Amino acid sequence: MPLSHDPLWPRAGSWPAFDGTADAALLGVPTWRTSLSPTGAHATPRAVREALQRYSTTLMGPPPVDLADVLRIQDAGDIDEPDGEAGEAAVIERVRALAPAFVVALGGDNSLTFPVALGAQASGLITFDAHFDLRDGVSNGTPVRRLVEDAPAGSATPTSRIDPRRIVQIGIADFANSSAYAWRAADWGIRVITLDDVRRRGIDDVVAEAVEVAGAGPGRVHLDIDVDVCDRSVAPGCPASIPGGLAAWELRSLTRAVASDARVVSADIAEVDATADAEDGRTVRLAALCVLELLAGLVGRSSA
Repeated sequence: MPLSHDPLWPRAGSWPAFDGTADAALLGVPTWRTSLSPTGAHATPRAVREALQRYSTTLMGPPPVDLADVLRIQDAGDIDEPDGEAGEAAVIERVRALAPAFVVALGGDNSLTFPVALGAQASGLITFDAHFDLRDGVSNGTPVRRLVEDAPAGSATPTSRIDPRRIVQIGIADFANSSAYAWRAADWGIRVITLDDVRRRGIDDVVAEAVEVAGAGPGRVHLDIDVDVCDRSVAPGCPASIPGGLAAWELRSLTRAVASDARVVSADIAEVDATADAEDGRTVRLAALCVLELLAGLVGRSSA
């Protein structure tokens, strides 16, 4: 059924096309071809855009603030074929062309993190993820390793890589990883904040450490939001989500808090398969709320 219309209740989404003047720009990056498990993640950017229209753009404050009144939010469309070397090159070029807008990349599986972070010229990385993504090869299980070890296609420039000592991984879960990749993270100096750590320490403390580590020294920070960090009850559309993950409110709070730091210049939302979601679309709706939480973080920078 079509959504109701009320001129006093403006809906999120349906933002104008990118014209170079945006504070924040959405970009669909529907990666899926190298996923380790079958996925329809390429259908997700469109689904998230549709889900955004179920929400308003108003922060309650007080005082209430309409995101559309304080931010220029635009939509840069989709990358048609973002997988493979040519696709990654197209993503890198497009993300760079969107600067200085804050880029919100709508995945797609987690392989999009590699070209989006390179396009944003990030020197630090924060991930919300149950998994390390430190596997060898090229897949949705490899983007963090690739950002440390691989240069983009056609380039052998080491400076395009991220120092692993400026990577923070939040939400890493028991029984979702191997000891080999845990040792790889430790050997490389990646800061790992497990799911249990988040709950023991609290969101404010975790975020304070994450932005300081990833944002140490000059440069920019990219945020990777892998929604499978959440409990399977709220993220059934994530193939690798497990029972006991983050609650929806925890993911939303983490997202807004990290985006409130000016060193964070881009983000991606990954691993949601819109074709495998629950009938009520709860996973896609959570991903759409993460878009709005990122925008709320941008607003929070001016009031901090």
